[in-house]
Amino acid sequence: MISCESFRTRFAPGTEDTALLAHLRTCDRCLDMAAHADPDVMFRALGGDEMIPPGGLDAFVGDVMQQVRVRGAETTVEASHNVVSWPRRLAVAATLIAGITGAMLYERGAEAPGVLAPAGIARSVSPVTPKMLETKPIVESYESESATIVEVPTDEVGDDVKIVMIFDENLPADL
Repeated sequence: MISCESFRTRFAPGTEDTALLAHLRTCDRCLDMAAHADPDVMFRALGGDEMIPPGGLDAFVGDVMQQVRVRGAETTVEASHNVVSWPRRLAVAATLIAGITGAMLYERGAEAPGVLAPAGIARSVSPVTPKMLETKPIVESYESESATIVEVPTDEVGDDVKIVMIFDENLPADL
């Protein structure tokens, strides 16, 4: 063990001298002085005999390498369980859904004699003729003592379309 005077005369930033670093582990005043000159000296001074793991460095390295091999085997086993990728799973699910839907449509067509099977549906489609829309009757004139007649003004000049609302309890509901 060296003295504080000897340490202060021999210390230089970046030193790797084991005697100087051993002194830093036991003397707080010298550690403060060395840390102000070189902050990295604190990390270099951490080493020592108490840092050696039980069983020695070879046993420690052996344990670490054994854990590395176990972790590697875990990822290998896990990767083999995931053989089917998600796009393939999606394709299998879509195929199953299409097959079940087709079977249901085929069975439905076979059960009901009036309903065509999927192959007959495509052949029996005919063009649809447009249907004329029906409108409500137009009221030309209306006179009633109990009715309230409201005419809605329009902005268009010269247009003969007028919107009229008639409120009367005697009117039929569909008018």
